[in-house]
Amino acid sequence: MGLAERRRTLGYSQEKLAELVGVDRTTVGRWERGAIQPQPPQRRRLALALEVSLPELDALLSPQVAGREATGHQAAQSYDAGDSDEMIRREFLRILTISGALTILPVDEAEALVDGVGRGEPADFARMNVHLWQVYQLARSKGSVYPVVRDQLTTLTGALAGHRGSPRPLLHAAADLFQLAGEVAFDGSRYAEAAASYSLAASVSKDTDAYDLWACALVRHAYVDMSERRYQQAAQMLGAAARLAARGDSHLSTRHWVASVQAEAFAGLGDLDACERAMDQAESVRDLTGAGASGGWLRFDGARLTEERGSRYVQLGRLDLAEQALQEALKQTALASGPSYRRRAAVLVDLAVVGAKRRDPDQVVTYGAEALGLARTSGSGYVARRLRALCDEFGPMTRDRRVAELGAEIGVLNTQ
Repeated sequence: MGLAERRRTLGYSQEKLAELVGVDRTTVGRWERGAIQPQPPQRRRLALALEVSLPELDALLSPQVAGREATGHQAAQSYDAGDSDEMIRREFLRILTISGALTILPVDEAEALVDGVGRGEPADFARMNVHLWQVYQLARSKGSVYPVVRDQLTTLTGALAGHRGSPRPLLHAAADLFQLAGEVAFDGSRYAEAAASYSLAASVSKDTDAYDLWACALVRHAYVDMSERRYQQAAQMLGAAARLAARGDSHLSTRHWVASVQAEAFAGLGDLDACERAMDQAESVRDLTGAGASGGWLRFDGARLTEERGSRYVQLGRLDLAEQALQEALKQTALASGPSYRRRAAVLVDLAVVGAKRRDPDQVVTYGAEALGLARTSGSGYVARRLRALCDEFGPMTRDRRVAELGAEIGVLNTQ
């Protein structure tokens, strides 16, 4: 038995084991792949969490060690990739920290901090941001956009340091880019980077009185709470977002998006009436005339409401209503096999959850296997999280060989 098998035997997801040991989920994944070894303080906590002795823990880790030694060069590449990933994370946070500081410093002080970096005009950043949002939306693997966003943040840092004239347009572009940086980090399960990015976006938006941009930053920050099932905290943040959106542009769909996400928080709290009211408010986005969405940081146009309503019904245990809405969503052109891996996979996972709650292994395996394939293709951390939550619903169905195999494949899913 290896580390991953022991974890699954105890019924832990990677996220749960990471929480017990006090590390990031990606660290658990690297332990299980044999890319790195736990440090001494981590070994003691890991052994305690897995209910084994330290010698037994060594035995659990030994298959990964042996495999890495056997593959030689391939293992070295995996270790180097892990190091590179950490370097990227540190560089991302460093650039984000500098950019955030420059947004609040007077121009002359900012100029002293950064010298010799390329400059850019606000209009250039606005156009590039719109393009990057489009690339992000269409990218099969969201992580592939990460280096481009990081480079854009570097260029933004230089622009913030040397810009002359009104700061508002450039700060608006910065708040926009911070949100995109947060989205890329969030999809990769980098919650610390995502939260930092959204917080910066909210702070800069406040300074420019950009209420819609500010509200959207809070909505995205609420998703960090909901990913960890802190629905009460998410509801509080979304309440603030709703008040900001009410002061924003009535021609934009901001307030409708806030309502849509509030529905998810209310469903997590088990409040059916509040969830239904929020979904009805979100549905009224169809009455908007004009653009409705910004094309970048605000993309809500109601196109996803059918699948979102189905997902909310799953949360609330209204399985018949959920399945009806989800099957209807799958018929949409946008959810065909090619156009949107994440959206289709999310609906498939919800349908698998419906099957799990009904103790129907056929439905679980049919929809879960397709979602797993899409997760592998896209490398989406979001889909991986949804699939691992699905495993928590299996219960006694793991006695079915097909369900057990699906759970094992999900358990070793690598989305780095």
